[in-house]
Amino acid sequence: MTTYRVGRMEKAANLAAKFFVRAGIGPDKTYLLTVVGRNTGRPHTTPVTVLACDGERWLVGPYGNVAWAKNARACGRVTLSRRGYRETMIVREVDAATAAPILKAYVAIEPITRRAFRVDPEAPVADWEEIAPNHPVFRLEPLSAEG
Repeated sequence: MTTYRVGRMEKAANLAAKFFVRAGIGPDKTYLLTVVGRNTGRPHTTPVTVLACDGERWLVGPYGNVAWAKNARACGRVTLSRRGYRETMIVREVDAATAAPILKAYVAIEPITRRAFRVDPEAPVADWEEIAPNHPVFRLEPLSAEG
């Protein structure tokens, strides 16, 4: 799996996004994802976009097998929060055939991530299936909610 290296600009943008999401500012699809580190056991938080598609919710790793994706895979659960609401979710990684249409739909709602995908947004789903192994996709299933 390919991993994207986060640069200084992305780190700064993530810090700003964390502040705004905690304050309830920004799109309803943006959450703070908190997952326990697979090596440290400490919680790590990053802003993410949750895709709602065909009655299900999805978590997409547009930048590859980054730390939050590795931690989510190892832990099997994550916490999503925004505006004082917290929801613990079970994450189930899906295969390339299932991931392909989700990836295509994700790029449509998050065009800023297009550069991370080496497929034209209008390409057929079969092209998306070829790159799916480089972009983890997790089905989100509710475990508990607070708020």
